[in-house]
Amino acid sequence: MSPDRPTPVALEIERDSDLWSALPEAEAIVAKAVSAAFAEARLIARPDAELAVTLADDARVRSLNAEWRAKDQPTNVLTFPAVEPDETADAPMLGDVILAFETVAREARDEGKTLADHVAHLVVHGVLHLFGYDHLDDAEADAMEAVEIRALARIGVANPYAALADPPLTNS
Repeated sequence: MSPDRPTPVALEIERDSDLWSALPEAEAIVAKAVSAAFAEARLIARPDAELAVTLADDARVRSLNAEWRAKDQPTNVLTFPAVEPDETADAPMLGDVILAFETVAREARDEGKTLADHVAHLVVHGVLHLFGYDHLDDAEADAMEAVEIRALARIGVANPYAALADPPLTNS
């Protein structure tokens, strides 16, 4: 799938924070990242299945993280699957991916990445979580990271793990 083709599902993108005005092309980045994740991981969903991506701020993500994960702190990305991974092919709603601007921007700066590339990475990461990918152990993490690297390469984003000894992905 070309990164310029429409997303394979009904994609809802909400800017929940004005901070995202720092990245005017955020919606296009999200759409390309979603398409790349679907193509590289060969994810299957109904063409009318909904996937929501919210561009939020640290306060919103901190609140959600406290409520749903008992972690009273912001994180870069949260995912909320609507169905179990084995039900995604027929599900009308796949789930939500929510990014926290301040944390994402800080990580990008600290890791010497562009904000756009880091956003693309976190969207791919979040989409994979909706489909059952995880990083609870080394084998799962290696498999997930390999798919992320290939998906990002499809849209011209360099390997986000190349210079990192310990990747900072903290979502669930």
